[in-house]
Amino acid sequence: MINPNLTLVHHFRPPLHATVRPPLLILLHGVGSNENDLFGLAPQLDPRFAIVSARAPNTRAPGSYAWFDVAFTPSGPVIDAGQAEASRQQLIHFIGEACAAYHTDPGQVYLMGFSQGAIMSASIALTRPDLTAGAVLMSGRILPEIRPLIAPAEQLAGLPFLIVHGTDDAVLPIHHGRASRTLLMSLPVRLDYHEYPIGHTISAQSLETVTTWLQQELDRPATPQR
Repeated sequence: MINPNLTLVHHFRPPLHATVRPPLLILLHGVGSNENDLFGLAPQLDPRFAIVSARAPNTRAPGSYAWFDVAFTPSGPVIDAGQAEASRQQLIHFIGEACAAYHTDPGQVYLMGFSQGAIMSASIALTRPDLTAGAVLMSGRILPEIRPLIAPAEQLAGLPFLIVHGTDDAVLPIHHGRASRTLLMSLPVRLDYHEYPIGHTISAQSLETVTTWLQQELDRPATPQR
């Protein structure tokens, strides 16, 4: 049953393989979408996960939400940095709420986001690696505003990231994915990076990469807490 007391509206799917403390996968949608979007992928994701698909807090229109306002200009995206930081803080709080409400393992929280949801996933994983076991970044970028907040290297050591990005992406062009790759390669994280000949979307091939990566992460032997 969905817990209505959590601070973000969300969908919840319990793990299909019951365990005492299942891993938690939090899905974060892109701008203009809602909690229904990525939740449609739940049947294709590892059945060991408890899955939460969260709705962003800023309303744009009925059924349309955002983690922060953004304007796409000729020189690149211009964001409302205050809203982005407020959403980061809300998600940090929400992770703790979700773990407690759904009795999941706080040491196995994975973030999976598309576009603006990928941006938020990166923002949380890089600044609060103590809350994250790994992050999937689909067609996103890493905000320049988050760089001063990145956790110390010793806290990030071995934290797994997966980036998938389309070479034909017209919303967040491929240079954003490659810039994220460059930044993450400068940190002691564990990075998998894949490009596909697609636009700003999720393809069958990119989704297969994501599902396989998540499965392999769950199968990986447990490592000491960072």
